[in-house]
Formats: sequence, structure tokens, C-alpha cells
Amino acid sequence: MTNLISKFLYYFNLNFHISSFLYSLPGLILAFTIHEYSHGLAAYIMGDKTAKQYGRLTLNPIAHIDPLGFLCLVVTQRFGWAKPVPVNDLNFRDKKKGMLIVALAGPMSNFITALLLAVFYRLFFGSFGEVLRGIFGVAYIINLSIGVFNLIPITPLDGSRILDVFLSNKQKFYMRRYAIYSNLIIIILIFSGIISRILGPIISTLDTIINFVVGLFF
Repeated sequence: MTNLISKFLYYFNLNFHISSFLYSLPGLILAFTIHEYSHGLAAYIMGDKTAKQYGRLTLNPIAHIDPLGFLCLVVTQRFGWAKPVPVNDLNFRDKKKGMLIVALAGPMSNFITALLLAVFYRLFFGSFGEVLRGIFGVAYIINLSIGVFNLIPITPLDGSRILDVFLSNKQKFYMRRYAIYSNLIIIILIFSGIISRILGPIISTLDTIINFVVGLFF
């Protein structure tokens, strides 16, 4: 799917149209649902049942859709968010390890989903029509993109929680002090196109690795 990497550019491109958005909607719903469910499942495994108590330990997309985040995605066609899974780290048997695993679970689930989509795409390519091939291809790129994007160490992305585990209390204080500007920074990165230049090479590398692995077995 290396030739589909160009799809990443349209995802954060100013020329992103509503038709492209509808084309990518299945992939977006799949990526957000798997991502948030995985956070909840990881927390549950580590000893925190909060996500289950709030009905978030489910693959039902409705449970994970944030109305405002989805509306923002429709309006801007490039920027939106799902409903964060509630996690209480006080319930973890090992707080640091628990938070690290929960934070990693979201992005890793997107990478695994991308791998499975690549396998499915390779096995059934001949059976797919052009539209279905496009939907699967875009879903693949979206999962890679969301996985990599969430590893950026800026609040409230998962990367900030991963980084937090390795920081001293003083460093955590400074990180949280400037967290109020994080959403603005993320928006600027996305709408300026800088994000695609930063993450594009990383996504391209992951795509090459996945295609190599899939090619060994299928």
C-alpha cells in the first residue's frame, strides 16, 4: 500500500472536501473506536474498572463519539476527537506501569488494526470493487496516521502521558503549566500543514515495514 501514503496528505490538506470525508468516515469511526476501547481494556486489565462502569468497554462506536468532536470533524473536515475513556490510576496495581500501558494501548491498537487491514487488503484485493478498495486503503492510512499522531508528546495526546511516566515531579509541573496552550499548538500544527511534514516520513516508514511483513506471509 505504499502508493496510498499520498492519502495521508489529503487527510490534513486544505483541499479536503466533504466527499473525501464521507469516503474516509468508516476508517475514522473504526480508528477512534478501536483506539478508545483499547485504552479502556488496558486500564481494566491493569485493575481499573472505571471504563467498564461508564459503559466504555465496548466496540459500539456510539459510546465513544464526542458530539462536539464529531461536529468539529464534520465542519473542519480535518480536526476532531473522540470521547476520552475515563481512567482512575489510583486503581492500578502499579501506577506508572499502568499509565504507560494504557497510554500505549491506543496508538498500538491503531497500528495493529492497520496491519490487519493490510493483510485483509492483500488477501481479498481481487474481490474488492474500486470503492471498497479505496475505503480499505484510506482506513489503513487513517489508522497509521492516528496512531502516530497520538504519540506526539503534547497534552492531551497519548504521547504526553507516555512521556509523563519518565519525568520528574519538577518536569511534570512545567509540562502541566504550559498544557493550556497545547490545543492551540495542535491546531496550528494541523492547519499549517506542518504536521504532515513531520509525521509523513514516520508513517511512510511504518507503511514500508508493514508491507514487508505482510509480503513475507501473503
